[in-house]
Amino acid sequence: MKAETWIFAALAVFMAVVAPIYWLMSHEVIGSVALALTFAFIATLTVYLWIQSRKMDPRLEDRKDAEIVEGAGELGFFPPASIWPFWTALVVTIMALGPVFGWWLTILGAAFGVLAVTGWCYEYYRGDYQH
Repeated sequence: MKAETWIFAALAVFMAVVAPIYWLMSHEVIGSVALALTFAFIATLTVYLWIQSRKMDPRLEDRKDAEIVEGAGELGFFPPASIWPFWTALVVTIMALGPVFGWWLTILGAAFGVLAVTGWCYEYYRGDYQH
């Protein structure tokens, strides 16, 4: 978590420097407030990550004496093949075309979207790859 903390800390410092420069050069309120709120958001994340990194044991990425072999092992489950992402993308496309051709198309896409997402979520409860 230390690497992430340093990344967000660098972003917070950048926003803290850019926000007043933007205000001095443009005198625009909305952009200055947006940059200030971005700084506050990133600073909040930085503090959270710093607190969490102090509570956790160091990960392999954080240790200087870590060996590559220590990170070996199973990384997770990756599905061999699935048709459901295609159907879900098709439904999102139909829903995006709804405002162009008529709202009925968005409603129809949402109805098919429930089926597509349900199929994607439950694809490993039946068939060859069931758990």
